[in-house]
Amino acid sequence: MKEQLAEVFQSRYQQDPTASYFAPGRVNLIGEHIDYNGGLVMPCAISAGTWLLLAPNTDRVLRFKSVNFEEEATISIAKSYTKTGKEWYNYPLGVFNELQQLGWDATGLDLLFFGNIPIGAGLSSSASIEVLTAFALNDQFKLGHDKLELVKLSKKVENIFIGLNSGIMDQFAVAFGEADKALVLNCDTLKYKVVDCALGDYQLAIVNTNKTRKLEESKYNERFAECETALNALKQGINIHNLCELTAEKLALHSPLITDETILKRATHVVKENDRVHLAAKALNVGELEEFGRLMYASHQSLKELYEVSGKELDAVVDFCSGYEHVIGARMTGAGFGGCAIALLKKGYEEDFAKQLTDYYVAEIGYPAAIYIHQIGDGVKAV
Repeated sequence: MKEQLAEVFQSRYQQDPTASYFAPGRVNLIGEHIDYNGGLVMPCAISAGTWLLLAPNTDRVLRFKSVNFEEEATISIAKSYTKTGKEWYNYPLGVFNELQQLGWDATGLDLLFFGNIPIGAGLSSSASIEVLTAFALNDQFKLGHDKLELVKLSKKVENIFIGLNSGIMDQFAVAFGEADKALVLNCDTLKYKVVDCALGDYQLAIVNTNKTRKLEESKYNERFAECETALNALKQGINIHNLCELTAEKLALHSPLITDETILKRATHVVKENDRVHLAAKALNVGELEEFGRLMYASHQSLKELYEVSGKELDAVVDFCSGYEHVIGARMTGAGFGGCAIALLKKGYEEDFAKQLTDYYVAEIGYPAAIYIHQIGDGVKAV
C-alpha cells in the first residue's frame, strides 16, 4: 500500500513523500452513546484505516489531496483557519488550526490521504483522519505532545472546529488500540485497561448498511442535549456529575425527578448500557463469548427501544443475525441512524453469511449491504 500511494503522491505533487503514517478506524464492541455521559466503553481498532503521505513545500501553503475525494484545497499558511463547507479536508485543517493555537509555526506541506474505511458508516473515519494528522505533525516537527494530548486535541477539532458534540472514545481508540485487544475506557477519567479479545473460533464481521449519515445533521446532538436534560433534572435531588455515576437501581429510585418519559428512556439506556460494559469485560476475560454475544443483543435492543438511534436498516441486520445459527451476537455500532452493525461470526461461514444476509437484506430494504471481515489492529503509527 505504501509503495502504491507513494506513486500517486509523486504524480500529484511531482516530488516524493518524505514520511508516511497510518491510523485505524474503530468499532465499539459495546457501550454505545455513553462516552459523553462519563461511562465505560469498549472500543477496538480495526485493520482498515487512513494513510497519510506528506512532504514539505517552499510555497508557504498547505495542499490537501485525497485518493478518495475529488475535492482538494490549497490554503495559505495563516495564524488560524475556519471550517469552510462540508469538505473532508476540514478535518485535517482543524488539526493544523489547533496546533498553531498552541504555538506551532506551520510550514508549507503537501499532504495526500487515502482511506479504506467506508465514509459515513460509523467506523470513525473522521477521528482516524484527525488523530493521523495530529500524530504525523507531532512526529515530523518534534512538537512534544504525548498521545493523550493528541487525542484531546483531535476531540477539540471534532467538537469546536467541525461542530459535533461527540465524546472522546473514537479518537482514544484510534490512538491507543492494540492488536487482538479491546480497550475498556472510562470516558470521565480517561483511565483505561486492556482486555484480551481473543475470539477463538469467531471473528468480527462488520456490516455496512450503506445508509450513510452525517452526524452533525442527524439527531446525535439532540440525544446529547436530552442526556444533559436528564442530568440536570437528577441534580435537583442528588449530587452527580455524569449519568454513568448511577446504577440502574439508583436511577429507578430517583426517576421521579425526571418528569419527561422520553428523557427517562434516554437516561435508562445510558445507565444500563454502562452496566453491560462491566459485564462484557468480565465475559471476555474468562472467554465466555456466548455471554458476550448475549450482551451485544441486549445493547442493540436498548439502543432501538430506549435511545431510538437504530433504524430499519440496522434492525434488519441484527434481526437476521439473531436467526443465523453461526452468529452468537450482533448490534449496531457507532452513533446509529444508519452506518454499521457488527456480528460475532463463526470462522468458515463467511461466504454463507454474506449470501444469506444479502438476500435477506435486499428483500427487506431494497438494496444490498456491504460485509467486511476485519482484524482487531494497532493504533496510529508511522509506516
